[in-house]
Amino acid sequence: MNHRLHTIALAIALLGSIVTPAQAADEPAASTVASVREQYTKYEYRIPMRDGTRLFTAVYVPKDASRRYPFLMERTPYSAGVHADDELHYGVDFYPARLGPSPEFQRSGYIFVQQDVRGRYMSEGKWQEMTPHVNPRRAKGEGNESEDMHDTVEWLLKNVPNNNGKVGILGISYPGFYTSASIIDSHPAIKAASPQAPVTDLYMNDDSYHGGAFMLAANFDFYAAFVEAQNPTPLPKSWSNFDYGTPDGYDFFLSHLTLSNITDTMTASQRALLMPTIGNWTYNDFWKTRNIAPHLKNIKAAVLTVGGWYDAEDLQGPLTTYHAIKRNNPAIYSGLVMGPWSHGAWRRYDGQSLGSVQFGARTGEYFRKNIEFPFFEQHLKGVANPSKAEVHAFETGSNVWREYAAWPPKQAQTRTLYLGANGTLAWQQPAAGGDGFDEYVADPRKPVPYTGYPAIGVPKEYMVGDQRFASSRTDVLTYRSEPLDEDVTLSGPVKPRLFVSTSGTDADWIVKLIDVYPDDYPAAGKPDGPRTDVEKPAIPMAGYQQLVRGDPLRGKFRNGFEKPEPFTPGKVEPVNFSMTDINHTFRRGHRIMVQIQSSWFPLVDLNPQTFVDIPKARPEDFRKATQRVYRAPSMFSGIEVQVLPGPR
Repeated sequence: MNHRLHTIALAIALLGSIVTPAQAADEPAASTVASVREQYTKYEYRIPMRDGTRLFTAVYVPKDASRRYPFLMERTPYSAGVHADDELHYGVDFYPARLGPSPEFQRSGYIFVQQDVRGRYMSEGKWQEMTPHVNPRRAKGEGNESEDMHDTVEWLLKNVPNNNGKVGILGISYPGFYTSASIIDSHPAIKAASPQAPVTDLYMNDDSYHGGAFMLAANFDFYAAFVEAQNPTPLPKSWSNFDYGTPDGYDFFLSHLTLSNITDTMTASQRALLMPTIGNWTYNDFWKTRNIAPHLKNIKAAVLTVGGWYDAEDLQGPLTTYHAIKRNNPAIYSGLVMGPWSHGAWRRYDGQSLGSVQFGARTGEYFRKNIEFPFFEQHLKGVANPSKAEVHAFETGSNVWREYAAWPPKQAQTRTLYLGANGTLAWQQPAAGGDGFDEYVADPRKPVPYTGYPAIGVPKEYMVGDQRFASSRTDVLTYRSEPLDEDVTLSGPVKPRLFVSTSGTDADWIVKLIDVYPDDYPAAGKPDGPRTDVEKPAIPMAGYQQLVRGDPLRGKFRNGFEKPEPFTPGKVEPVNFSMTDINHTFRRGHRIMVQIQSSWFPLVDLNPQTFVDIPKARPEDFRKATQRVYRAPSMFSGIEVQVLPGPR
């Protein structure tokens, strides 16, 4: 994929539009567009907010006026326009290929609404990154998303005929954030909301940082395309592209080494939104004021939060959002759906597989037909919903949908997988003896890659990628269990509990939980038909080391993310942190594997391994260090997990 297409694909992934995102990559079929034109009339409005700012809003109204319809709305920073001929267009003559998150919505009949949020594209006002809900020093033109939504709903109810007085709102990724922010102190007409992959707290295992480590590849790629612009404007008509000069992001970032050298390759407009996220590398007020979770209160709508177990961008956001809404609004329905999906895949794909990993069913189609559509039909039209479950969680590994009364499942029991001598992994504490630690030399100039192949940006497949390439490296510690005698299902957070030391003054600790397939695992079937050329080597699934979950902790934040602390060289210290939840069954005959390393590049920026302000680090600050992980008595290292009792 050339980089122009890659960047467009990134924009589409983040779009999550009510208008099917695939329209931005593929020309809409003429017959499909004609169908939308036949059924709906498009209107464009500039809706005034309480401060006089006008927000551009596109409204698609059913031509059949024999009945009343609810509104289904999305608020987006990625444009309420329509993609046609590879460009973005505004105007009532441009129609999308489809309306709604799935065909059922268009057939059922809704008044579809899309709005450019304040300060983006054709809307007036000043745009803000993750609009703070509480901002006592709000500048002219800045807004509040709950207020903007309230004023929009009031206007729509009064000015769009044939509405039934009910409003639904949804969106994926950034539009997921706007969904969450828009229902705080919600307008009583908002009856249903679905924040999907919602950006929630950018610093806490969300888009910007994981464990205090900067998510380099994804943020660089995103902000190279997502830039501020004077508004109102219909531009840019297409996403800008960044010329890496190589097909391998690993080579590009490593050749520049420091964050200052890396960001110097960007234009001033590309740096404008990126640099504040790099410069605010502790959990300070910049991030705290943008964390929407504490403000998710006084919500009157039913809420269905959606996420993907393999979402490389916004995996923690849905879980944080679900818990905050449930805790702060006990009187409403707060549901959660977690499927085996990459970012936004539940909207666009069948969901049968991700990379080489198969899920055994069309999970995306199942969600759209059996969970999402009935949810909105129930709360916006009064149609009975056969599903009463609060949590729908796909169980990867066994490939089964499970229903729970809450998340994590209350029946899960805490256990620890202990690291043992000679790379062993077991439920029992290892016996004393030997050195009592394992060590490796971490060289920031030869970092451990996060994929076994060249890539620009962040391939969605990496979340289930084969880790065999990493197992052979001397700077990766690998521990594996014996083949399992029975299925083991882990549901909930994964918490490394390590005792470590470093010869440096800072270090990253990346922990990966891996499902090792048996050596006799069946090969994938080959396509029918005669061979026409020499075949490329297939990736054998026998022995496949599937990443189930991986996350870093930047060691300087081992005691908190507000105040970094250096390591004392050679001093043994505990390093405890929480990785994002999983719902995975390690099948009988498989092995459980844990890998520990000190770089994961360029997914995560490089830690120089000296205690410095990393955004200002110089090349001479990047030094080798010897890292030790201890497993001696009183210093047992392991991974705390939540195990569901069997059989399932």
